[in-house]
Amino acid sequence: MSQESVSTPAATEPDDYLERRALRRGSAGWVLLTGLGVAYVVSGDYSGWNFGLAEGGFGGLAIAMVLMGAMYACMVFALAELSSILPTAGGGYGFARRALGPWGGFLTGTAILIEYVLAPAAIVIFIGDYVESLGLFGLESGWPMYLVCFAIFLGIHLWGVGEALRFSFVVTGIAVVALIVFAAAALPEFSFGALDDIPADPSATGASSWLPFGLLGIWAAFPFGMWFFLGVEGVPLAAEETRNPARTLPKAIRWSMGILIVLAVVTFVAAAGARGSAAIQEAGNPLVEALQADGEATTLSRIVNYAGLAGLVASFFSLIYAGSRQLFALSRAGYLPRFLSLTSSRKAPYLGLLVPGTIGFLLAAVTGDGARMLNMAVFGATISYALMSLSHIVLRRREPELPRPYRTPGGVLTSSVALVLACAALVATFLVDVTAAFIALAVYLVALGYFGLYSRKRLVAKAPEEEFAALAAAEAELVRD
Repeated sequence: MSQESVSTPAATEPDDYLERRALRRGSAGWVLLTGLGVAYVVSGDYSGWNFGLAEGGFGGLAIAMVLMGAMYACMVFALAELSSILPTAGGGYGFARRALGPWGGFLTGTAILIEYVLAPAAIVIFIGDYVESLGLFGLESGWPMYLVCFAIFLGIHLWGVGEALRFSFVVTGIAVVALIVFAAAALPEFSFGALDDIPADPSATGASSWLPFGLLGIWAAFPFGMWFFLGVEGVPLAAEETRNPARTLPKAIRWSMGILIVLAVVTFVAAAGARGSAAIQEAGNPLVEALQADGEATTLSRIVNYAGLAGLVASFFSLIYAGSRQLFALSRAGYLPRFLSLTSSRKAPYLGLLVPGTIGFLLAAVTGDGARMLNMAVFGATISYALMSLSHIVLRRREPELPRPYRTPGGVLTSSVALVLACAALVATFLVDVTAAFIALAVYLVALGYFGLYSRKRLVAKAPEEEFAALAAAEAELVRD
């Protein structure tokens, strides 16, 4: 893809266009952003990852988790550099727009949007499972529970970003402490024999007790290995609401990833070893199941259940934030309908919150299938990871003199590893649920058709991401002259 910029037809907008689309500046420091990064993901420790045991067994999921952890580690180092260069609300879309042109920007931003609309739909279904097991308020899993979740947490976001991030930070802290409590309770019951108790499939190539579904099971477990880290890449989306983003964003991204790696390993090993991989592979609340050897609820299992609910709420809440900011940036620049980027008197993108929230609720209510929503979210995520990693490589090669307050350790080698693993993970979504992957692909293609036929000729030149790209093109023209 070439870097189109000044030659792309742009819309003429009124002088107050950006004033009506302004976010609240300086609302977050690196501590709150680190909390945001963990909040995006912490629900993945409580539910969802365990479905990977049914695809690859303990060994297959363990290898998948290590490989996907390596992919995320490499990618966040690349994103730390990119976010220090281009600190805008567009995040991955802004990086790709600078490196790969308008098509690259739209491809990346739309893939991220698919992830951040579908991931909350998956998580709210898992919230329903936890609520049902607790018997709270007489509510059961189903659309009334989903509606309550979306209504309450969209309302908090509409109140303001500062209040939203502080709420998220507190709930995330509760969820992280509970994971530590869970591990302390589960590890005394740990047994190596429980890890590989899923019967091996004799027809699978390379099948064993550790790899019951063979070598292909490792690949099929990739999307579930990602669930331990999915969403951490959303930290740069808070750039325009951050104090000193060139320094704050890289620091927050690195700290978030370090915390998530520790939580993933401890949770995975403790849960599978305490109860057995077979017992938790299809559970909606695997940590609770891991603490209930006889199926009867205990005081500790109830505590973990409540904390699991807090973890799911933290990720659900934070991913709604991420989706709204991605939609805000794309619509502000004209890639999507521009009215979606309007902000309220409290500087919240209200339509950017309400529209994806409504879609997520309807998907959850109609399907009730968290695993399928998860796979579709991973489909969008992997495309965006590949394109963001490619953007890092392109900018390093094409603009080596660009000021970089933070530089990725290992340079393009690091982002190349992320690129290769992201492509492998994309293919894995078709191995897990080919129907879900093709549905997500169809949505993606419809969006691309809209961009190619309509919005590509109506981009907003004064949007920050477009200005960055135009500046780059103008500098390149001067060099050629």
